[in-house]
Amino acid sequence: MTYRAAVVGAAGFAGIECVRLLLAHPDFELAVVTSDALAGTPVGQAYPAFAGACDLAFRSNEEARADLAGCDVAFLAVPHTASLGLTPQLIAQGVSVIDLSADFRLKDAAVYEQWYGVPHTAPDLLAQAAFGLPELTGAQLAHAAADRAAGKAVLVACAGCYPTATSLAAAPLVREGLVGFAGPVVVDAVSGVTGAGKRATERTHFCFANENLEAYGVGTHRHTPEIEQILGLEDRLVFTPHLAPLNRGLLSTVTVPLVTGNAMPSAEELTALYEGFYAESPLVTVLPAGSLPRTASVAGTCRAQVAAVPHERAGAIVAVGAIDNLGKGAAGQAVQCANLVFGLPEAAGLSAVAVPV
Repeated sequence: MTYRAAVVGAAGFAGIECVRLLLAHPDFELAVVTSDALAGTPVGQAYPAFAGACDLAFRSNEEARADLAGCDVAFLAVPHTASLGLTPQLIAQGVSVIDLSADFRLKDAAVYEQWYGVPHTAPDLLAQAAFGLPELTGAQLAHAAADRAAGKAVLVACAGCYPTATSLAAAPLVREGLVGFAGPVVVDAVSGVTGAGKRATERTHFCFANENLEAYGVGTHRHTPEIEQILGLEDRLVFTPHLAPLNRGLLSTVTVPLVTGNAMPSAEELTALYEGFYAESPLVTVLPAGSLPRTASVAGTCRAQVAAVPHERAGAIVAVGAIDNLGKGAAGQAVQCANLVFGLPEAAGLSAVAVPV
């Protein structure tokens, strides 16, 4: 059995990556792709990589309204606030929604309004939204899968790119109780330019981004409360994102204080902890002691690499996670969540490995 799928906002970087993955998926049939800006334009014309591989054309959301209602699932690759209007309509029509935007990630509407500066107009959906980070919120996705199997349309709010890499890196330490209460948890994360979206700005224009590395959103980045929510580290997170001159890839380095009085685990003990934690996670690779994640090793995939290193002198543990910001950080994770919600193998359509050189 195949399921009819739509990608709303398909012309952006995350949306077109979702198109790429769904075209090769064994169980989802890509039926509708929308873009108000490129309505009427063939996908293969806007993105020549799809020439001969996709015969669909972008349609406006209004033109595609009836066909969207006939889909089993809609992937929403839209800016924040756009999903607030679209998602309730689709759910009411019986279409399950896999939302790549930030609109339903934060469980407290007041926190959303504080960080995004707009009212949350669909707070009733926050309680039923499953959080889409399968390795850490599998129970929520299993509940959503049961609801969908019972005939209900469900909503999955996929984790953002920085929260995904950061949380996968740090979660084993947090859940094992190794994170001390004294001092902040410091996250330094670096992302490729596609994480900023398709529209060029003074920061992401080639002439400014090339041969440059800079921090941004220091103390104010909107992914801060999301990471705190996932890891349970409210008001302890010092999160500093950086922009690097690469197309895709995201590396997050997390420094956590060890619980006072605990013996520092060895590199081998940390590796064993991580291997046990991710033993049932087919898309996460724990690197052996002495190896650290690289963005090039996961580019173009939905895979994540993680590792942790003891820092004896500082009484801290340094955890590192690498993902592709468009893959495991966006479209790949959305497909992974859809696989679970529709009762498919978790890694269906996501078996690609990175280009080795």
